[in-house]
Amino acid sequence: QVQLVESGGGLVQPGGSLRLSCAASGSIYSINAMGWYRQAPGKERELVAVSTSGGSTNYADSVKGRFTISRNNAGTTVYLQMNSLKPEDTAVYYCNAGVVTKVGRSLELWGQGTLVTVSS
Repeated sequence: QVQLVESGGGLVQPGGSLRLSCAASGSIYSINAMGWYRQAPGKERELVAVSTSGGSTNYADSVKGRFTISRNNAGTTVYLQMNSLKPEDTAVYYCNAGVVTKVGRSLELWGQGTLVTVSS
């Protein structure tokens, strides 16, 4: 079984920081892009940041300069460092990854979601 497991959400005051983590596990041969999406109440899921296997990164305009995506050396864990958080960053954050399993299947995986609440 291949899966993504997230951690790190919670309640933080405006201007504060949080770091999210997402670890891939299971019978994985390779991982391509890994990224973070979020979904606020009543809104559609949107891309926050993505990190490709080649090392490039992209961010939503709304988080540029505040959020940083990174991966561990093995490329199996992705992090999202969130600084200068705003109330409008409140959402459920989902990890996403494109993987190839050891039996050659290409899968798109989603984490279980972690709630980030920015409020005073």
